[in-house]
Amino acid sequence: MSYLFIVAFLLVAPTHALTTRQSITGLTTSQINSYTPYTYYASAGYCTATQTLAWNCGTNCQANSGFVPVASGGNGDSVQYWYVGYDPSLSTVIVAHQGTDTSRCILPLITDANLVMASLDSSLFPGIPSNIEVHDGFKNAQASTATQVLTAVQTTMSKYGTTTVTLVGHSLGAAIALLDSVYLPLHLPSGTSFKTITYGLPRVGNQAFANYVDANLHLTHINNKEDPIPTLPPTLLGFVHPAGEIHIEDSGEWAACPGQDNPSTQCIVGDVPTILQWNESDHDGPYNGIEMGC
Repeated sequence: MSYLFIVAFLLVAPTHALTTRQSITGLTTSQINSYTPYTYYASAGYCTATQTLAWNCGTNCQANSGFVPVASGGNGDSVQYWYVGYDPSLSTVIVAHQGTDTSRCILPLITDANLVMASLDSSLFPGIPSNIEVHDGFKNAQASTATQVLTAVQTTMSKYGTTTVTLVGHSLGAAIALLDSVYLPLHLPSGTSFKTITYGLPRVGNQAFANYVDANLHLTHINNKEDPIPTLPPTLLGFVHPAGEIHIEDSGEWAACPGQDNPSTQCIVGDVPTILQWNESDHDGPYNGIEMGC
């Protein structure tokens, strides 16, 4: 998958000035396998709104055959596909967003390449600290579906009597899911619990944003081998990853990397310090055998 981060070609640089905050641990096989349902849900985000509403999208849908879709939307062009529904085996609402699909259209690429940061809209994010800034393109992509997703989540929670919401996404979809994870708790009952699992997540916001995510969200962002996208936009532009990284190493081990932008070579920042280490083919996976896409 090709990305037009031309500026990043020049600016991505090692960040060895950072220090490792805690020891890195490897995940067990059972821990790795526990992410499989969410990986398929993220992959299904690339399917059309018609497919996900009917839950008829081939392997991605068959892997979570008990899922009950409630709403879907987007056009895969100016608005990323999204869907919301209920997983009875996990007892949670699922919210998924499409990532960048360059084989279909150029507009998501333009969104990704917009490296300007901006404050969050106070009408969507009431009470969010004013020093929080996020990637303007990601902000606009999330805003385009925010109220529809909120309505669908409220409907699903009411219909199935659940108070748990899980958000997933890959690539651009991961960035939208992360912003949704900040947005939804501001509009749902205080007793609602949230979990966010993303794949190939680019940096979304500034230091204040990363700190807010760490303090208020339960985020896991999984990075595959030498995928360049999690190293972008570059830290030199003020972007910072929240904590919660899991890095799939070349050996196949899944390493839990504590802290923000952990510089260890077992983690994405240390493993991919410059463009010379980039391998774009790692972006779509495999994530425990699963390639992203519909």
